[in-house]
Amino acid sequence: MVFEFACRKDIDSWMELLELVKDNFPGLDKEAYKEGIQLSIIKKEALVAKKNGLVVGALAFSTENNELLFLAVHPEYRKMGIAQNLIKKMISLFPRGAQISVITYREGDPQGIAARKLYLNLGFECGELLMIFEYPCQKMVYNIS
Repeated sequence: MVFEFACRKDIDSWMELLELVKDNFPGLDKEAYKEGIQLSIIKKEALVAKKNGLVVGALAFSTENNELLFLAVHPEYRKMGIAQNLIKKMISLFPRGAQISVITYREGDPQGIAARKLYLNLGFECGELLMIFEYPCQKMVYNIS
């Protein structure tokens, strides 16, 4: 397994991964998303996990907003530490004292059980409750010490 910054040649494989997990992202506009990923790649704000050249994990973030924007792992490669490694790599790119946030499902939402467990195990704390695309969500925050 290779963990690295995403590059332009990863876009098609990343979008194939997105197609597999799209139901987990309410309000997803694939064309706008693809444009956003292209920009994230240019800004070095996109990480991938690859096996045999295939993107099996992807993470996009914003250093401007200190936010984890997108995280997905191919269903056949889950529970292998891919998401944890991508998040840890992202955290290492922020300065000490920074606070990173992520928007995820609220507690009790079956869609968010795995994501919430992951974030809590990595040290994220529950933050404000939000409505995103008319869907109940919650912000979680991580303080880098």
